Amino acid sequence: MRIAIIPARGGSKRIPRKNIKSFCGKPIIAYSIEAAQKSGLFDRIVITTDDEEIAELARSYGAEVPFMRPKELSDDHTATIPVIAHAIQTLQDQGSIIDAACCIYATAPFIRPDDIAEAYHALIEHHKSYAFPLTTFPFPIFRGVKRDEKGNIEMFWPEHFSTRSQDLPEAYHDVGQFYWGKPDAWLEGTPIFSEAATTIVLPRHLVQDIDTPEDWLRAELMYKALFLS
Repeated sequence: MRIAIIPARGGSKRIPRKNIKSFCGKPIIAYSIEAAQKSGLFDRIVITTDDEEIAELARSYGAEVPFMRPKELSDDHTATIPVIAHAIQTLQDQGSIIDAACCIYATAPFIRPDDIAEAYHALIEHHKSYAFPLTTFPFPIFRGVKRDEKGNIEMFWPEHFSTRSQDLPEAYHDVGQFYWGKPDAWLEGTPIFSEAATTIVLPRHLVQDIDTPEDWLRAELMYKALFLS
């Protein structure tokens, strides 16, 4: 059995009620549920939440909420792996036999079914514990600087001050949309950013973290330009 697990707690601070806030006309979590449905890969699409309103809304879009997430896994400091591990263990205790589980974030409106499928095939083909998408940094990280409160700067890698941008290696970062994983990897807490993972690469215009109101505004503008114009 392949399952999608969408973490969606109710206590977002920087963007209140972020996981069900309207994004370009519908609750943002709906994009994640619908992408999972359209991928055709999942036997079950499960929401792990501590919030009854989120649970009811998710059910209205066709997802399951077979349990409520405990409070100790619903605070600001809880990492993703323990949340997914709890969901997998609970579903297994309820009788599910799980072959692969995909954590899909609730605030990922740019997620595409084809990307979910590509990463799943990479997981299987490369015999890895995890598979997830990356994208490239738009500027060479080796030319980056840090800045103090007085405005003074210092290069992180001063040895690259004179290195041409085209001679520096490409750097990538996590897209923050979804992570496929084998059940044992989630349950054992295997680090995702490690040799246990394989990756796919997405174009930068389909990537936007949504952590602040400014991020939200930028994401809506991007989405409207890409898909609604």
